Amino acid sequence: MYTDIINKIGDDNYSKMVDLRHQFHMYPELGYEEFKTAKTIADELERLGIEYKTNVAKTGVVGLIKGNSPGNTVLLRADMDALRINEEADVEYKSKVENRMHACGHDGHTAGLLGAAMILNKMRDKIHGNVKLVFQPAEEEQGGAKPMIDEGIMENPKVDAAFGCHLWGEMIEGEVHVRKGHMMAAPDLFRFTVKGKGGHGAVPHLSVDPIVIAAQVINNMQSIVSRRISPLESAVVSFGSINGGKSHNVIPNDVEVVGTVRTFSEEHRKFIPKAMENILKALTESQGASYEFKYEEKYPALINDEKMTELARNSFKKIVGEDNVFDMKEPTMGGEDFAYFGQLVPSSFIFVGISKDKDNLVAHHHPEFKWDDKNVLTIAKGLAQTAIDYLNG
Repeated sequence: MYTDIINKIGDDNYSKMVDLRHQFHMYPELGYEEFKTAKTIADELERLGIEYKTNVAKTGVVGLIKGNSPGNTVLLRADMDALRINEEADVEYKSKVENRMHACGHDGHTAGLLGAAMILNKMRDKIHGNVKLVFQPAEEEQGGAKPMIDEGIMENPKVDAAFGCHLWGEMIEGEVHVRKGHMMAAPDLFRFTVKGKGGHGAVPHLSVDPIVIAAQVINNMQSIVSRRISPLESAVVSFGSINGGKSHNVIPNDVEVVGTVRTFSEEHRKFIPKAMENILKALTESQGASYEFKYEEKYPALINDEKMTELARNSFKKIVGEDNVFDMKEPTMGGEDFAYFGQLVPSSFIFVGISKDKDNLVAHHHPEFKWDDKNVLTIAKGLAQTAIDYLNG
């Protein structure tokens, strides 16, 4: 329904979407620092005549398109923040900010949602209900979805369903991938310190070596997934940083280890940190050391609603073609705070491919991350079609 109109409006506004994408890319901002980005978004909503609110969860922006007929309210979300990466990609719109880069596609998500706003705003007279446009800060680290929810964005008008897109380098350009049920994992953080007794490397018996103990702890923690969780279920314990000591012949006092745990089930999410601390406690105490253990639950697992995913699948088929929409065979262990929306209303998160071929997949969070502007149009048209199909279905 209305696909020809959506395509026409989208194509007519494509150059504006590209300009916006380049603007966001050249001036990337970290989480809760997206002041210039938010101003650009607000200016565009103002130009379109769309009602909006700024400073939601500090830098978030929420727009509202009211249809001419009463109905439900659908939320469309894009994240705005960039990463601490110095860009090396050879593009004309390269980042102008040192050690800041849109290396995950959020510039495209934001420009794509503004593109959807351009389309839907022109179709107000055909909309039964409302479209809430959520431009969210801080997805990469702190997580801006929950603070925005806490500030009331799911109300006035009450949201009934939510959709979001992510440009995805593991998939081919022109393809769209959906998945019912578990799609992304809960990405939690841990940090522990083994506290020993430093000394000279020549007389280790007079010290309590935290490096040796930390190595034993790391090895033992690997057995949590391999030996205490069913091989038919998925979980990850990864160690990203280990720091201790500065000299070849000095045993340090402390060693700090930092890493991540990825899970799909709440049962595993609660069990793994307890098992980790039990191992840490046993090994440090048995060797005369002590420890500190901190565990931070980040976002919950992202679980797509079956009906909303089926709707999104059919909507995106109208945009990219029947043969270009696929079901993901497996979830990804990556995390996304869009999951918070899915805990409150029926929701679906969609992956849009950006790689030219399978032999040259685009790597996210990489200094040479780049993709073609035309993928913004897929997000814009796809989200607009999904919103129309949901509200008028």
